[in-house]
Amino acid sequence: MKQILIKNAYIVTMNAKREIYNNGSILIEGNKIKAIGKVEENLISENVEILDANGKIILPGFINTHVHLSQQLGRGIADDVDLLTWLRERVWPYESSFDYESSLISSTACCVEMIKSGITTFLESGGQYVDAMVEAVKNTGMRVALSKSVMDDGIGLPENWVKTADEEIETQKELFEKYNNSADGRIKIWFGLRTIFNNSDELILKTKKIADELNTGIHMHIAEIAAENDYVKSSRGNSTVEHLHKLGALGPNLLAVHTVWLTDREIDLFRLYDVKVSHNPAAAMKVVLGFARIPEMLDKGLNVSIGTDGAPSNNRMDMMREMYLTSLIHKGRTLNPKVVPAEQVLEMATINGAKCALLEKEIGSLEVGKKADLIILNPNTIHSLPLHDPIANIVYTMSSENVESTMCNGQWLMKNREILFLNEKELIENLKQKSKEIKEKAGIVLPNRFPVIDII
Repeated sequence: MKQILIKNAYIVTMNAKREIYNNGSILIEGNKIKAIGKVEENLISENVEILDANGKIILPGFINTHVHLSQQLGRGIADDVDLLTWLRERVWPYESSFDYESSLISSTACCVEMIKSGITTFLESGGQYVDAMVEAVKNTGMRVALSKSVMDDGIGLPENWVKTADEEIETQKELFEKYNNSADGRIKIWFGLRTIFNNSDELILKTKKIADELNTGIHMHIAEIAAENDYVKSSRGNSTVEHLHKLGALGPNLLAVHTVWLTDREIDLFRLYDVKVSHNPAAAMKVVLGFARIPEMLDKGLNVSIGTDGAPSNNRMDMMREMYLTSLIHKGRTLNPKVVPAEQVLEMATINGAKCALLEKEIGSLEVGKKADLIILNPNTIHSLPLHDPIANIVYTMSSENVESTMCNGQWLMKNREILFLNEKELIENLKQKSKEIKEKAGIVLPNRFPVIDII
């Protein structure tokens, strides 16, 4: 079986003891970690691939717990607008103009951007062409939980998205049977609930039932904006979280995304039912959702992870940037420099993310027997040195530029900043052409922000 030995590195394991091996080695056999720390010679085969990582940092691959693959081509179409305008007048018309090829190019481009920022696993909250997303993930080598964007109710839905609860459940069951555990186990299929604005109680209840039966996850935007709670109170009698609690929809396989507008009681309900949380700091600030009460959630023991959200709302699929923002905004909000310190942010991006993905026994830390999902950081850049406190530097000074190599399931996806599975220049040209076509098809016209003069 193929072996890879990475030696002489500063290895941040994120194991239960949070051990760090200085000048350590990691031996990979097949798709798993065979040894770490000091690797005995008798474990190493003659044809091992050896990489000297002297002066570099090895981390578990980052886990992005909220992203929209189908929105990658829509970067820049919905900047500086409120959320409902963003959704109903820009993003939905754009996404509803997609075909299979559009989804494939969008998904592939999004995966490549994530790989270049050290993300090896992500949780996708839903597109319409899940088959295309599956193809993209198979080609790019990442680990993922994919969902269909599921809606059976609400105002403003594109006509070709209008489905009944039973239709949405049946489609997702078919996707689960077809793709769950495919691509050497890298692909999981979860059940999606877009938002309570667009999900009936019937759909929520049926989703909870089937997800529990199939032992899979549920991905849902929850308490995203203040108007959401107002809407649910007026239409169903309670806030979003209280209503989900009343329905019996809270549970350990529910990933609640954004969770900006939670009360103390609702945070306690999340703790009681072990609901997982995906915090998306850049998107929350850019689309003006508000500031989620992340320090309070962490203090109460909630499992909080980090997500980038999609390209029209962030606009970068950059986990290094999200970690930096996560720590800064909560220090500013609480006026406390000690909240959400660097080591806690790193936990959110790794082992906490693995728990949100329901994969903590397989990924999220570098330990013997776990999957070989890892990244190599090169700190030798002018913006990252000196390296007095490596953990702090990872969060506060480094960027995706420092991600030198990315590995998932024992396979190099990027090595020495080179994407190995496709021609990146060709992908960029396809992305530019297809994004223009979709924008025109959707009829989206963006005003110029400054006078533009065409020189002939």
